[in-house]
Amino acid sequence: MPSTHDSDFAGVFPAMCTPFDEDRRIDFETLQRDAQRLEAAGVDGLVPVGSTGESATLTHDEHVRVVEAVIDAVDDVPVIAGTGSNNTREALELSERAADAGADGILLISPYYNKPEQRGLLEHYRTIADAVDVPQIVYNVPSRTGRTIEPDTVVALAEHPNIAGYKAAEGDLGAIGEIIERTTEQDFTVLSGDDPLTLPLLSIGGHGAISVVANIEPERTVAMAGAAIEGDYERARAIHHELGPLVRALFTETNPIPVKEAMAIRGYGPARLRPPLTRLEPENRAQLEEALETLEETPVAATRE
Repeated sequence: MPSTHDSDFAGVFPAMCTPFDEDRRIDFETLQRDAQRLEAAGVDGLVPVGSTGESATLTHDEHVRVVEAVIDAVDDVPVIAGTGSNNTREALELSERAADAGADGILLISPYYNKPEQRGLLEHYRTIADAVDVPQIVYNVPSRTGRTIEPDTVVALAEHPNIAGYKAAEGDLGAIGEIIERTTEQDFTVLSGDDPLTLPLLSIGGHGAISVVANIEPERTVAMAGAAIEGDYERARAIHHELGPLVRALFTETNPIPVKEAMAIRGYGPARLRPPLTRLEPENRAQLEEALETLEETPVAATRE
């Protein structure tokens, strides 16, 4: 079936947090202010209600309302809504609702816990891609799902006109490189889903990142990716190393626990999470504070004379 849209999602896309008030209800005012902050920082798009957005603890109605609120808040950047589930029917419903809300694309984590075979993954993604005419990004994160999406499966899915890209969080640069190599001739975007590997992925032909650290340091993350895409790896490496301590601090505990704490430290939003997630441990918060303080005192390498 022919595609009716532009499926080029390249650049830096923060995986947004979902802020909660004292009663753990969604704080839409803070959410929209954060979306505007990130847009003003020069990011290439926004990804609400993914894993970082605590989608697992949102109702379907809350999920759609978050997507609508982010779309309403921004002017010019695409919004890619997380709509994945381990139930194909549920993922299809969320995808349809996100598309109806005006999302520019959808991000689909692979089915978790029930661990389908590769043929089940093909059927899952093709079912949604056949039914929902927006660009779709396949998301592979076996540390959360218990099952990896093999390169052969990704390459087969890339042939579908509505499957526009791949978010790589398997930590295997060999497999990621194979996918990039085998989809070079297609309109298919490969994005890092693992902040420590964003620069290595860009160096082998990747196109950007759906990033956690970009919530906290959007300008620096955009500068790093831009330098790499332009072939200036000296600048890109310098910024990569500047971000290193913060990236490590953001993954001392399960995401989004540390990034929500960082948001609170920077004054971007509350650190509140919905159970069963808990607040960051004090020793990890100290590491995070140190990394943030260092970056506040360090000009971006890409802008130095």
